[in-house]
Amino acid sequence: MATLVTEQGIVHYEAYGRGRPVLLLHGWLGSWALWRSTIAELGKEFRTYALDFWGFGESGEQGADFSVDNFVLLVNEFMDRLGIVKAPLIGHSMGGTVSLGAAIRHPEKVVKVIVIGSPIQGSSLSPLLRIASYSGWIGLAETAPFLFNGFMRLLKTGVRGGSYLLAKDGKALGNMLAADISGLTVGPFFESIGTLRKTDLTARIGEIKLPIMGVYGKKDLIVHPGQSRVLKQYAPQSKIAWFEGSGHFPMMDEPQRFHETVRSFLNNG
Repeated sequence: MATLVTEQGIVHYEAYGRGRPVLLLHGWLGSWALWRSTIAELGKEFRTYALDFWGFGESGEQGADFSVDNFVLLVNEFMDRLGIVKAPLIGHSMGGTVSLGAAIRHPEKVVKVIVIGSPIQGSSLSPLLRIASYSGWIGLAETAPFLFNGFMRLLKTGVRGGSYLLAKDGKALGNMLAADISGLTVGPFFESIGTLRKTDLTARIGEIKLPIMGVYGKKDLIVHPGQSRVLKQYAPQSKIAWFEGSGHFPMMDEPQRFHETVRSFLNNG
């Protein structure tokens, strides 16, 4: 376990392996824990860094805002602090949207980008996530914290059961999400999904000239898999890896193929 102290809070990250650096960025409700098997596989060849966004996992939230734009700033600051001049970015869901944002704003630091089940347009989020993105929830949760705490207890119970619809190993996914949700507070929970819902990268994604790969699962119930076509339309150089047997978590549903696909793109583009 390693940490960085920033003005917006402590950033926790895990680092493993030796070689060229690679950054791994998690999605909404998640943490670095999503990447455990990926770290082990890529760490055989690369120096992997899996970080927790402010307010998620084991990272702090002192003074932070939890917008997608601010997470782009976090990636930039993280690379500066660790002396990482350039690196590929691999992002799952919201983390992929952040990765594309970083490539738009800091192209000199990004070698290539892999997005996994990531929304290019926030409107592609599932109806439940769009409901969670309603801005009014923040004020309600802050004025009636007991409601938020009760909701989070129900959510943990719900994800344990609902995870069987989201991944082949529903038990493993449910346990991981329940653990990650346990530490979330009002700001990270609502502000991040609220800004993700408002995100639309179609106007600027064409500015990215570096290699991009989109990994999308046919059975994704969180982000509409048609976002693969949007990515290809607005960033024509993109390569799309279509995972017929996967949902929102191809690294769990088809781990061997997923890691082979990622490794091949990192090495060959």
